[in-house]
Amino acid sequence: MMMLVIQLGIILFAAKLMGMLFTKMRLPRVLGELVSGIIIGPYLLGSISLPGFRDGVFPIFTQSFPVTPELYGICSVAAVVLLFMVGLETDIQMFMRYSIAGSLVGIGGVLVSFVVGDFAAVFFQNTVLGLDVSFQSPSCLFMGVISTATSVGITARVLAEKRKLDSPEGVTILSGAVVDDVLGIILLAVVMGAISSAEATGGMNWAAVGMVAVKAVGIWLGATLIGLVASHQISNLLKTFKDGSSIAVMALGLALVLAGLFEEAKLAMIVGAYVMGLSLSRSDINRLVLERLDPVQTFLVPVFFSVMGMMVDVRLMFSPEILFLGLGFSALAVVAKVLGCGLPALFCNFNIIGALRIGCGMLPRGEVTLIIAGVGLASGHLSRELFGVVVLMTLLTTLVAPVIIGVLFDKPKSGLVKAVEDERKTRLSFAFPSGGIADLLLNKLRAAFSSEGFFVHSISRTGHMYQVRKDDVVIGFILDGNEIVFECAQSDVSFINTAMCEVLAELEITARELRKPVDSNSISSKIQDPCAGPGKGKRGSITRYITEKTIEPNLKSTTKPEIICELLGVLKKSGLLKDVDAAKKAVMLREEGMSTGMQHGIAIPHGRTDAVKHLVTVIGVSRDGVDFDAIDGELSYVFVLSLSPVSAAAPHMRYMSIISQVLDQPMCQALRVCKSRKDMFKLLSGELSPDIFLSASER
Repeated sequence: MMMLVIQLGIILFAAKLMGMLFTKMRLPRVLGELVSGIIIGPYLLGSISLPGFRDGVFPIFTQSFPVTPELYGICSVAAVVLLFMVGLETDIQMFMRYSIAGSLVGIGGVLVSFVVGDFAAVFFQNTVLGLDVSFQSPSCLFMGVISTATSVGITARVLAEKRKLDSPEGVTILSGAVVDDVLGIILLAVVMGAISSAEATGGMNWAAVGMVAVKAVGIWLGATLIGLVASHQISNLLKTFKDGSSIAVMALGLALVLAGLFEEAKLAMIVGAYVMGLSLSRSDINRLVLERLDPVQTFLVPVFFSVMGMMVDVRLMFSPEILFLGLGFSALAVVAKVLGCGLPALFCNFNIIGALRIGCGMLPRGEVTLIIAGVGLASGHLSRELFGVVVLMTLLTTLVAPVIIGVLFDKPKSGLVKAVEDERKTRLSFAFPSGGIADLLLNKLRAAFSSEGFFVHSISRTGHMYQVRKDDVVIGFILDGNEIVFECAQSDVSFINTAMCEVLAELEITARELRKPVDSNSISSKIQDPCAGPGKGKRGSITRYITEKTIEPNLKSTTKPEIICELLGVLKKSGLLKDVDAAKKAVMLREEGMSTGMQHGIAIPHGRTDAVKHLVTVIGVSRDGVDFDAIDGELSYVFVLSLSPVSAAAPHMRYMSIISQVLDQPMCQALRVCKSRKDMFKLLSGELSPDIFLSASER
């Protein structure tokens, strides 16, 4: 157990770091996670002897299966979680719209891949390995089945990063991959039955093989239909747990149970997990489950892809025969998948680019491929050489496919011959005077929808995108600049207009209350609280955002607007500011709301603008003083202007607070007598004490 804990910790760090690295290189994060597994796995660094780990941290468990059953068990659970989440994110209405296309894509991919894979195995074994095999030989049949498998998890991860899961091509790939997986597992059962029958009787028992196929299809189809029909009942059952986290955990529990039942029925666990996710995708709790299970997914899914990388024995790739066989077989497998899945798509309203996206989206091989290969190796129907070929094919298709998929989906061109419009959706747009007001109204709307009993979910980590659901009502809305844009059914338009009127009325009441006198000067005076004690540590924290280049000891301006422009000019000259006009507008807008002239001759003008990439600060001193509308009515001598970006996180208010505390009366007086940028910087950093300058000025 100790080894498992250590292994998981190393996997998480390696997968996350490599994922971040690949993201910076504009490559799919899943690729980095896979490569991390190859690097730290038992076939490379993992088996190197270390102090306390004689056989390495990731020793080879067995020659046929390199990782421990415990680690692979966690990997299996991760695969279930991943496919469950993918099912939850599937737009069921679009899924049904493209179910015919998905079925044709899946069937075409399986048939073409099986035939090409089987004949390729016959050709390469006869010509390269010198064996005498035929189309019905067990090894060739297994290679055909292995060629059919698609790792939908890898494609789904890339599509999720590109936000293309609910696109026509994305839904077709997912639905086709489900059909592909089901048919692939059925085909495995058929092949195993056929081989067993042939070994026992000397011929094929096609009646027994047919019964196996009918059973597998029946279980999958029946579970899917029951889940879709009973989705609301399942949702209501889960709602009895009240707490959002409990609802999400119980939903995952149902997915695990169904996955296990599918495995017991000789179908893949991941198919059962996807069926449960697909069932709940119609419910009003699907986004709640997605949000609450996101930490679980963040923990498990990188483990899954990293362990998949560990399954790759890179040492086998150095054998010339395996290298030639692997490259040749991989090339044929790629062509078979693209043609088998892409050609049917051309007859389902997809153009060439759409068909290529679908065909390449079905390329990755992963968990199912390796599972089937392991079955063949364990049963003796697959040789070590052919297993090496499978490993190389898995590696190549898994590494190359995400890159190709990313490039194809980055193209803005539509993949459809004729655009399909969803006439049931209506877009409503409400514009407001500023983005701040729109943001305020957005938060008020979220609260209003929650009070109506809706589930309100954020569907973007980086933007203001939300979805509200209650029973069959689904409403999406987004903050776009100074506009709030809704997407809803026509029947919900009146409800949205009513909600917006109520929120505006509430805001108007709040605005009237705010017009009553408020002693803002009293609040501002408390910012420079002497009890806070500036201290040397806080003085040093100011200089994190200041250099000698952003210090001006002799400001020439005599008015507030001129002082602001002069300080912005220093930032522009230092290369920290892109647009002076935009920055000035942001600072003056803040001054209109309430002057930033403080006590003791200090002013801290500031604003938020995307004219800067991060928090920047400039400090200047006016020898004669400037009227900055200070709260004590005195002139201001020391000016600290700071800017922070709107679209990125920055310690804006925290920094304002520190400045207000550090620049007390002694510090202000000391800055006024400083003669150089260097002295001012040393004073602000805490390297020199204000007393040195004050005593010198008295002499």
